[in-house]
Amino acid sequence: MAGHSGSNGSSNGLPFTVTALNRWSIANKQLPPVDKVKVLHVYDFDNTLFNSPLPNPKLWNGPTIGFLQSQDTLIKGGWWHDSRILAATGEGVEREEPRAWEGWWNERIVELIQLSMKQKDALTVLLTGRGEANFAELLRKMVASKGLDFDLIILKPAAGPNNQRFSSTIHFKQVFLETMVETYKGAEEIKVYEDRQKHVKGFRDYFMDYNRRQNVTPTRGPITAEVVQVADGVTQLDPVKETVEVQRLINDHNLAISQGARGRRLQIKKTVYYTGYLISNTDTQRLLSLANLPPTMPDTEMKFLANNVLITPRPAPGSILDKVGGMGSKVTWEVTGTAVFENKIWAACVQPVPITKKYYTENPVPIVVLALRKGAKPIDAGKIQNWQPVPPEKQYVFESTVGEKVLLRIEDEDPRENEYESLFPNKAFKRKHAPDDESSRRESGSYGNGSGSGGGRGGGYQQRGGRGNYRGNGSQRGYRGGGNRGNGGGRGGRGRGGQHYRSLDDVGEKPNNTPPTYNAAVAYEDFPPLQKQYQTPQQLVQQQFEQYQQYQQQIQAKGGNAGKQGGTGELQYF
Repeated sequence: MAGHSGSNGSSNGLPFTVTALNRWSIANKQLPPVDKVKVLHVYDFDNTLFNSPLPNPKLWNGPTIGFLQSQDTLIKGGWWHDSRILAATGEGVEREEPRAWEGWWNERIVELIQLSMKQKDALTVLLTGRGEANFAELLRKMVASKGLDFDLIILKPAAGPNNQRFSSTIHFKQVFLETMVETYKGAEEIKVYEDRQKHVKGFRDYFMDYNRRQNVTPTRGPITAEVVQVADGVTQLDPVKETVEVQRLINDHNLAISQGARGRRLQIKKTVYYTGYLISNTDTQRLLSLANLPPTMPDTEMKFLANNVLITPRPAPGSILDKVGGMGSKVTWEVTGTAVFENKIWAACVQPVPITKKYYTENPVPIVVLALRKGAKPIDAGKIQNWQPVPPEKQYVFESTVGEKVLLRIEDEDPRENEYESLFPNKAFKRKHAPDDESSRRESGSYGNGSGSGGGRGGGYQQRGGRGNYRGNGSQRGYRGGGNRGNGGGRGGRGRGGQHYRSLDDVGEKPNNTPPTYNAAVAYEDFPPLQKQYQTPQQLVQQQFEQYQQYQQQIQAKGGNAGKQGGTGELQYF
């Protein structure tokens, strides 16, 4: 809470004047006289006025999203404290400024600001918790490109004009708001537009307390206050660009530590949730038509998949990769049957084409999990025994590519950890599945040439029974709304829903760890209901990772050492 104010000035005895108020602003504008202002209109920036990109939950695991958004985990600051993240929005400042970051604004709020600008008795204010030192120049460019003319543009300073110190973003905003309403004593009304529920409640509580104080010891009298909660629009950066920008944050953090700062060196690592024969989005849409759901089943009860034929529910060691021909190898499949397990799992069984083609799976037979009901586990698809043959017109033939379902995470550097161990975020799980674990216990699933698998009975041989389908789908718990409606293209995914983002100063969850080995055969997918026309960013991400690998190869061909700095996996700046 802001400090209580005296009747003739601020809490430290200095007078409330228009000149003093203007010291908060980077707008460099002459403010209207006190007696000319009757209403105060205050607009938040991030996800109120501008749809600022958030960490992508299809790129990072949950703890890492919290880690990135915390102020205190990276020495130079995290997602909300480094201007390079915001500057990377869309296609970057050089491309976006001439077109005024088209498509990234909340146009409804833009219209309200334009009305505020025309209202002669209104003071129009942009108030953001972004740090003044790092963001003043960029925000000035952004609002100017959109033609928004604020009377005051207030960013969070290291200390206020009267050397005020702020314990949090909302405390900073409350101190400023009290200064403003005490300065413009003739203002009868204030409207604050804010997207975060926590801040909306904080402002409402603050003004209730302020008016209570004004009724007891008035300094200017109560003011009619309205705090409007704005529905946020969730956006993401281009996935490769996002990874590169986060790697730059980590590079700066590690450099500071090498120069004597306290802390631990960090790395980006990837978590592999499963290895499988990955299916293209086009074929996924066809396969989903095989899921005969009850017509009364609501979309919210279902999760649609049809994105892979499982190989193993973990990173595949070399012994298994050798059997499937390595990452990126192609296998063609034909649907032979479908089944429903306990009215909660819809699946299709498949056989390779040609039928003599060798394959490997830890399920009893090769299976595509089509859809899951809430609470169902993909692993239970391995329990299906009775498959119903499909008519010839539904014996779909589709191609797959051996790859991994991947999410990235940030953890401490661990020089004792080999590449395979780095794929597991849990240390105990790393020991359980050592790199050569498969050679001692042999295969736990089935593999063969597919003979005899017509109708889904399965061929080859089986030793210990299938372990079911993959573990989890990489979805992030604790986040609000649905998945992203990626728009393809180089401007990153955009859409409503998505995840709950942190305050600029909320402390996030503590870390996980390391550097990624980029592979074209990765998938970030969370397929939505069949009824919705949807194109996932999977193919886009694969293409972008391929382009990034080509970039690294070009650097190496020129004698560079991109991605090989002392084994840390740090990316070169570019």
